[in-house]
Amino acid sequence: MYLKIALCDDSQADRAYLSGLAEQWAARAGHQVRVTCFESAEQFLFEYAEKNDYDILLLDVEMGAMDGVTMAKKLRAENDLIQIIFITGYSDYIAEGYEVAALHYLMKPVGAEKLFAVLDRAAEKTAKNEKALYFETGGEMVRVPVYQIRYAEVAGNYVTLHALADLTVKMTLGDLEKELDERFYRVGRSVVVNLIQIARVTKSEIRLLDGASIHLPRGAYEGVNRAIIQMR
Repeated sequence: MYLKIALCDDSQADRAYLSGLAEQWAARAGHQVRVTCFESAEQFLFEYAEKNDYDILLLDVEMGAMDGVTMAKKLRAENDLIQIIFITGYSDYIAEGYEVAALHYLMKPVGAEKLFAVLDRAAEKTAKNEKALYFETGGEMVRVPVYQIRYAEVAGNYVTLHALADLTVKMTLGDLEKELDERFYRVGRSVVVNLIQIARVTKSEIRLLDGASIHLPRGAYEGVNRAIIQMR
């Protein structure tokens, strides 16, 4: 598998160390990688405006004028595919990572085996983003990439998939679940939600990254949070 990895860290020593580990991981895992290093958030965003095809981002939280969390929020506004791995010397930012669907936090100093394990997960998720579902509706075949599905809800004999464009098809929610993967969680009887798309959970609702609100049935709060933790 060919992967493009961006590494953004204002420490030259850390950039050299982490890029070396990423290349070691790729050689061991049988992947081909291209690691590009950036010394600031501004430098990354400038190049990203032209080349927005990175698969994995290793991102230092504590940088100069723009910190890693602020940069991640700007990035997530237009890219929900890239796997963000925060690297930090402090644990105070973990809640911020929840908002930008960060794959993981790694505490400095970063150990090789911990980084390798997280990069394995990032590669698996990148591969899964290539999966798509096909539906015949209105006399045509419609392709819906799985990663684009934010949530799906049932009404009668029909399920509406909320993706880049909403699509309503005749099927059961159970049949749809069989086509999905561990990123999706059944909320009560009527909704399946993409855990990656969740921004926050309260006792009464799930709020998605795009601002959409999903009613949370009584007693479902703990299950949703447990599913999110297991995903990470």
